Amino acid sequence: MKTVTVPFFISHQGCPHTCAFCDQRTISGARGEIPTATQIREKINLWQSTAGDRQLEVAFFGGTFTALPEEIQSRLLAPLQHFIQDGSLGSVRISTRPDYIDDERVMWLAERGVRTIELGVQSFDDAVLTASGRGHSAADSLGAIRSIKKCGLDVGVQLMPGLPGDSPALSLCSLEQAIFSGADFLRIYPTVVLRGTELARQFVAGEFTPLSFDRGITLCKLLLQRAMQAGIPVIRIGLQADAGLDSESILAGCWHPALGQLVRSLLYADLVDRFTSPGQQVILYCHPARVSDTLGMKRKNLHHQAERGVQMQVAEDASLALDELKVQSEGTKAIYSIIKDLHYSIYEV
Repeated sequence: MKTVTVPFFISHQGCPHTCAFCDQRTISGARGEIPTATQIREKINLWQSTAGDRQLEVAFFGGTFTALPEEIQSRLLAPLQHFIQDGSLGSVRISTRPDYIDDERVMWLAERGVRTIELGVQSFDDAVLTASGRGHSAADSLGAIRSIKKCGLDVGVQLMPGLPGDSPALSLCSLEQAIFSGADFLRIYPTVVLRGTELARQFVAGEFTPLSFDRGITLCKLLLQRAMQAGIPVIRIGLQADAGLDSESILAGCWHPALGQLVRSLLYADLVDRFTSPGQQVILYCHPARVSDTLGMKRKNLHHQAERGVQMQVAEDASLALDELKVQSEGTKAIYSIIKDLHYSIYEV
C-alpha cells in the first residue's frame, strides 16, 4: 500500500552556497522557516486523520538538512520519534548536498528514523559542477552514495541536465554514473533560468544558452528510457508547479507543469510511430495506468496518428507491463516494449 508523504519545506535552510541556477524559495513555493515541534506534531496528526490504513512518511524538502546545526536537526527529528515508535510513521526522508554526508552523519540519521536521503548531485561532471557554482565534486557525490548505501538506506539522486558546460552526452554520462553508483531512484530536473539568479544574468548577457523546450523534452525522453532499461524509477521529471514557479518567474529553459507526462507520452508516441503505418486501423492495448500517456496530453498522440493516416483506438489490458503496448491490426497482434524496441541516439537531441 502506498505511503502518504507529510511534507515540510525548509527551502535553502542550512545551504552554504547559492548556485548559479538556484532560487530555492521560488522552487519550493514556501518561505522555508524551521517548523516548531508543535507544528510538526499537529501536521502529522492532521494528515494521519485522513490517511486511513496507509502509513505515513515525513519528508523534509529543500535546503540542506545535514548542513543545519545538529541541534536544529535534532529539533526537527525529535517530534517524530513517538510516531515512529507507535508505527504510524514508517520512515523519514531528507534532502541534502553530497558534501555534507559521511558515514557518521548517515548513522546518526538512521538511528532517528531516516530511511531515504536524496542528494542534489545535478551532474557527475566536475567542469559542469564548477561552472554552476555547486561547490562540490563528482567524487563527493560518489562518496555520499557509498555512505548511504553502506548503512542500508535508500538514496535518491537529483540530476539537472542542461547546466552551464553540460551537453546531452554529458547528461547521459551522469545518468549512467547514477545507475552505476547504486541510486535507488532518480529525479530529473532540466535546467530552467529563474529570475534573480546568476544564471539569469548569464542568460541576459548572452553567456549561457539553456536547453530549448523541444530539446529538453527530447533529452529527458532519452534519459527516462535509459533509466527504465536499468530498472531505476524516475519519480519526477521537471520542477513542481508550486506557488511562485510560473511563466513570470522563469525566463527560459525546459519547463511545463506536467513535464513528466509530456515526456512519457513521447515514448508511447515513438513506439506507435515505429510499429504502425499510414492507412492502418489499429487498436492499442496498454496497461490501465498508462492510458493517458498512450493517448497523450489533450489526446495529442491520437491527433498525431490521425495526421499520419493511422486510425487509432486505445483499450486497457492489465496483463501488459507498464512499458508495453499491444498493437492489433487486421487480425494480427504484437506486443512491443518501450524498453526493448525503441533505439535512440544522443545525437537526436
